[in-house]
Amino acid sequence: MTGDRYIVACNGHALPLAPTSITGQAVAAVRFRAWPGGQGFHPTIPPHVPLNFDLIDTWNERSVAGCRYHATHPGGRNFHALPVNALEAESRRHARFESMAHAPAGTPLRTVGVHPDSPLTLDLRRVRHGRH
Repeated sequence: MTGDRYIVACNGHALPLAPTSITGQAVAAVRFRAWPGGQGFHPTIPPHVPLNFDLIDTWNERSVAGCRYHATHPGGRNFHALPVNALEAESRRHARFESMAHAPAGTPLRTVGVHPDSPLTLDLRRVRHGRH
């Protein structure tokens, strides 16, 4: 990561990245709604999944890489039991990522104000632009 050349975005919103003690490494969090809940669990907020992550080159104004994260298996597979071991659990986690999805060139980047209570978290529940 060279200065401010690259931005990591989630569903078109810039993540509030913070550097770590390792050069070139940064962290941030995303808070999102994975699926519709009951009546009492924010019924006006739609699910934000899948989450589309993009690495955006600001010098060339285009996404150079990205991935898509699904809260459940993207093919709709429903597991009826817990994983039998760590290898199966890891396999299930990997199945929820797609490495080929990212925004096309020229996609506008939206910025959201950072809430002072959680300065390193992009909270998609607070975004008022409807579905992403």
